[in-house]
Amino acid sequence: MLETLRKIVQEVSAAPDLDTVLDLIVRRIQRAMRTQMCSVYLFDAKKQRYTLMATQGLNKESVGKVSLSPSEGIVGLVGARAEPINLEDAASHPAFIYLQGTGEERFHSFLGVPIIHQRDVLGVLVVQQKERRRFDENEEAFLVTVSAQLAGVIAHAEATGSIHMVSENHQTILESRFEGVPAASGVAIGSGVVKTPPADLSAVPDRPAGDIEAEIRQFNRALAAVRRDIRVVGRSLSKRLRHEEQALFDVYLRMLEDNALAGEVVERIRRGNWAQGALRDVVKAHVREFNAMEDPYLRERATDIRDLGRRVLAYMQEAAPSQIEYPDNTILVADELTPAMLGEVPTDKLAGLVSVHGSGNSHAAILARSMGIPTVMGLVDLPYTQLEGRTLILDGYSGRVYVNPSDEVQAAYQEIVREDQEVAAGLEQLRDKPAETSDGFRMPLWVNTGLIADVERSLERGAEGIGLYRTEIPFMVRDFFPSEQEQMQTYRAQLAAFSPRPVTMRTLDIGGDKALPYFPIKEENPFLGWRGIRVTLDHPEIFLVQVRAMLRAAEGLDNLRIMLPMVTSVHEVDEANRMIDRAVRELREEGMITERPPVGVMVEVPAAVYQVRRFARRVDFISVGSNDLTQYLLAVDRNNPRVAGLYAPYHPSVLRALEYIAQEAHKENVPVSICGEMAADPGGAILLMAMGYDVLSMNATNLPKVKSAIRGISYARASELLDQIRKMDDAEEIHLLLRSTLQELGLGQLTRPSIPDGT
Repeated sequence: MLETLRKIVQEVSAAPDLDTVLDLIVRRIQRAMRTQMCSVYLFDAKKQRYTLMATQGLNKESVGKVSLSPSEGIVGLVGARAEPINLEDAASHPAFIYLQGTGEERFHSFLGVPIIHQRDVLGVLVVQQKERRRFDENEEAFLVTVSAQLAGVIAHAEATGSIHMVSENHQTILESRFEGVPAASGVAIGSGVVKTPPADLSAVPDRPAGDIEAEIRQFNRALAAVRRDIRVVGRSLSKRLRHEEQALFDVYLRMLEDNALAGEVVERIRRGNWAQGALRDVVKAHVREFNAMEDPYLRERATDIRDLGRRVLAYMQEAAPSQIEYPDNTILVADELTPAMLGEVPTDKLAGLVSVHGSGNSHAAILARSMGIPTVMGLVDLPYTQLEGRTLILDGYSGRVYVNPSDEVQAAYQEIVREDQEVAAGLEQLRDKPAETSDGFRMPLWVNTGLIADVERSLERGAEGIGLYRTEIPFMVRDFFPSEQEQMQTYRAQLAAFSPRPVTMRTLDIGGDKALPYFPIKEENPFLGWRGIRVTLDHPEIFLVQVRAMLRAAEGLDNLRIMLPMVTSVHEVDEANRMIDRAVRELREEGMITERPPVGVMVEVPAAVYQVRRFARRVDFISVGSNDLTQYLLAVDRNNPRVAGLYAPYHPSVLRALEYIAQEAHKENVPVSICGEMAADPGGAILLMAMGYDVLSMNATNLPKVKSAIRGISYARASELLDQIRKMDDAEEIHLLLRSTLQELGLGQLTRPSIPDGT
């Protein structure tokens, strides 16, 4: 059974569409379980019916025609209970309904299992036999396992199935919506441009052939180049290979002949597909066929076909024009966005960014927030290769992307864009005004930065300091550790540009989802592994060089603050303090007049929450990293689309922890700041102010909104709101109260937009 399951998984992953998957599943299960019938019923949410979508054993003409409501038949009962039903004689069960024309009257025993994806029942998988018997536990377990595999495929197909191409005219028919992780707020409406890595067949986007003959010529030139390469390699190895091994090169060449792979590609080009897309489709079809073969030697030929396809594709991409025409309002789409990709698009044309993979903490996401470009990541179900030239709406507030949006959705989002522009124009007037409540309470607003380009944008928006400078970013854009002198120059630029305002530099925070290509950290669970202060204390040579560079950069400016990330024990604080003291002493001995700057710690893990007073006795300030703290308190990876909906910054436990931290720090007369995303939300900023936080730090894009919210409320009203929220026990209700409060105060334009139901 295990070997059969392995083959099913392999074949399903290579299948081109849902119909092929379902047909393959019913055939393989029928053969593996030696049953007379296997069928799949899928639930149509719009029609509220289970429809027969594939069968091996029932009348094939019933497929797509026969259906049951959720309250009908044993199939409906399996779906309603969301658990397997195993019957010796299905016809004697009270829920049994005979489906006329299917031929099921021949069968008695019945085993049905639900197909469930993220708590939703997507369908029912059924096997039946003529003789009366109960299926055994192993058979039931096998069917449940297959249904779990099938669930992901069906969910992906439901998400992507409405986007399809009519090959002749490249038109799309239906609107689709995809859920991801918001990485940079804002809304963008524009045209998709797909960026793909070189020589990756799976990443080749769909595109019609502009000039069919030109596409064929380009393909033939690439083909000739690959044939030439294979002959050269074959000749160069001829003396070292046996005759039968040399014959493999002849096999390669035969695969490229006109009556084999090459002929099929040309035929697809003539039908209207561009050369790279035609090659992709032909190679994938051949790979699928070879993978399905029983003979292990023939199965390995799939690797040969894939290799040939990549070689031909590489030559075609090399010959293709390197200059892409970026339309106005380009929405850049990629499997995984990189900073280099952003740099290739003219900034005046770039409206938004979409990435299938990646997280809100990736370098590209940080850069996008810094530039104020709406961004969504983690769209695992997005068929990104099909989005070239499509109309897209990107909602960086909710993490949604709409493809081929309806007129209603477009109108709703165009109104949001207009309102955002009006709000931005109005907020510009607040630049030189303080973030002061209507009853005179002053709230300092700082910014989070990582690039020198952030500084100008931050100052334009009236930032009073830097609450978090991510020092790992200059490390991430290099191929090796920067020297002390190089680091000093980078840090000096930040400190000088913001002088005399304070600049809080976090020591190197790598690990987790922030990796350096030249310092790989491979772990089973990186978020609970070797990261932050744990890495730098284990590598004092890295820590000391960085601290020395910071101290040298601050010479004569005296606006440096050093912050230690991911601290969990006083031992780490004591050891880091000793090393900072050592760096100060060394530089003084070298003739530099160096003052010891204020040193603080980040409270990011639950263990740190209950040691705040102990930390406060050893440091000059406390800063809360609310993003990681929320993640660890709730055991939710906010960058994982499957559970991102459980990431709740306004969860009562999170709010209690945040208030406790502020109270504990103040008991030691130590200032406390916060530099997570909650501080960048106008409602969250009001709550944090009422909790007693001394500084709020956020991305520069959101600073004017937060300032407007604080100026639009009294400190007394904010305290009343906090009292009200302390008594609440539901995160969503708390969030709704914050939004309604802002609306009552005439600040509704600062909250996240909402889209009409049904869109």
